[in-house]
Amino acid sequence: MALIYLEILIDARAQDVFDLARDIDLHQKSTARSHETVIGGRMSGLIEENETVTWRAKHLGIYQTLTTKIISMEKPLQFTDIMLKGAFKSMRHQHIFKETEGKTKMTDVFEFESPLGIIGKLFNAVFLTRYLRIFLTERNQLIKMTAEALKNNDVI
Repeated sequence: MALIYLEILIDARAQDVFDLARDIDLHQKSTARSHETVIGGRMSGLIEENETVTWRAKHLGIYQTLTTKIISMEKPLQFTDIMLKGAFKSMRHQHIFKETEGKTKMTDVFEFESPLGIIGKLFNAVFLTRYLRIFLTERNQLIKMTAEALKNNDVI
């Protein structure tokens, strides 16, 4: 199983960062480069525990679909989603939020396993882990920018 661990410090309240991290519309904006759109389940707004969303996106030159479900949520501290259907053999994404002195540390723990045994593991090591780290980092940067702009009443 491959693991990506990311942390980012955001100058905003945990509740605001938490809500932005589960905002379907902001997610689509952050993934415009991969043409990611919602095609099923929760179509917009804030996804909640036990809800699903199905995404269609172009990754590595191929259109793919991914259905995820929020399996746990403790507002505004954490939520976890897992893959129900998609190209991975398995996928689990924990989103953790810790507020200290008005700032929020947002942590992503993204675990995934590719199909195809040793070939999948080699693909993860050579390419996929780096690709997904960049994908998640770009998304987190938009969450940070949006949360900090909202805190400062800036137009984004």
